[in-house]
Amino acid sequence: MTTTESDRAIQQAVSDRYAGIAERQLATQTAEPGGLQFEMAATAAEAACCDDECCGDATAEASPEEIRHAVKLYTDGEALASVPEGAVNASLGCGNPVAIAELSAGERVLDLGSGGGIDCFIASKQVGPGGEVWGLDMTPQMIRLARRNAEQVDAANVQFRLGEIEDMPFEEGYFDAIISNCVINLSTDKARVFREAFRVLKPGGRLRVSDIVWTRDVPVAERGDSEAWAGCIAGALPLAEYLGHIESAGFLDASADYEENERGIASAYVSAVKPA
Repeated sequence: MTTTESDRAIQQAVSDRYAGIAERQLATQTAEPGGLQFEMAATAAEAACCDDECCGDATAEASPEEIRHAVKLYTDGEALASVPEGAVNASLGCGNPVAIAELSAGERVLDLGSGGGIDCFIASKQVGPGGEVWGLDMTPQMIRLARRNAEQVDAANVQFRLGEIEDMPFEEGYFDAIISNCVINLSTDKARVFREAFRVLKPGGRLRVSDIVWTRDVPVAERGDSEAWAGCIAGALPLAEYLGHIESAGFLDASADYEENERGIASAYVSAVKPA
């Protein structure tokens, strides 16, 4: 697929937004201790917008309830105590893909759009020292933040690489599982993302992502400009189309688990497997 001017504008808007969030976290880590609480609230407010409850406005100010929602997805069975604070504060997810990834000790895991690394650090505990977790992100500032976070907790089995999810810088058949958290919806070429995911997974490898999808016809008004795309909602696909791209890439058993709501925009847990 040829990259259009519109595609480049969307990619730049997404990159700018996430770079800004990373830069604020990097500044927080070197600031006076008294400035930490404000930065936590500001970043969590932005993170909370990548969810079906408030998705669509990248600049919306979140309520205290929405700020708490930014991290409550991980509190059920996933202790955040060992995850660096900078990773938690930079989380922009809409789910907890590690909870459905069925990870085992020694496995290799790839996180698409890894941000500050929250899902990578949680996954690293499950694969253990004999496993590998790689985070892939297109934003240099997020890579710097994630690597700094990894140093804080001495996460020796976690590595972060700069790159695009449409052109993954990994060899064919390297990973046992791929996870992603509210990132694929930001791509303008989702079909290519799933083809690349299929390529780098081993036979029998698992795709386990959390993402924003439409469960009804997409209103034309919701297909906004590049700034709206960066706020999650404009890039979301109808669920059937989303699953169709996964199946066209070669995956089997593509399915989604989600809760219906009146808006018709939902955070879904999506699963598929590469044929053995």
